[in-house]
Amino acid sequence: MDHDLLHIQGKPYVLVPLHEYRMLTGAAQEKQAHLPQEILDAIYIRAEHPVKIIRRHRGMTQDDLAHASGLSRPFVTEIETGKKEGSVGTIRALAEALQVNTGLLV
Repeated sequence: MDHDLLHIQGKPYVLVPLHEYRMLTGAAQEKQAHLPQEILDAIYIRAEHPVKIIRRHRGMTQDDLAHASGLSRPFVTEIETGKKEGSVGTIRALAEALQVNTGLLV
């Protein structure tokens, strides 16, 4: 994969071929499509932390999610309560364990 890196007004951007973009966004939409609209609505209005909303929808306990993501249960609790944000790697691990796009969790 060849991608070009651009800097526009000091911010880095990556140029991705259109077919790759469509493939990536299609996969993201497919993952999100597995969530009912009321769950997506709760995420978008930030009723609670998205990790907590999706975890409960999936019928997982914090222990289940911690095990599936390779994180500790106390760390999952801190993320769900907003005490910690988590690194990019943490968010990816949670998204994979919850079977959603990382964009839903930030």
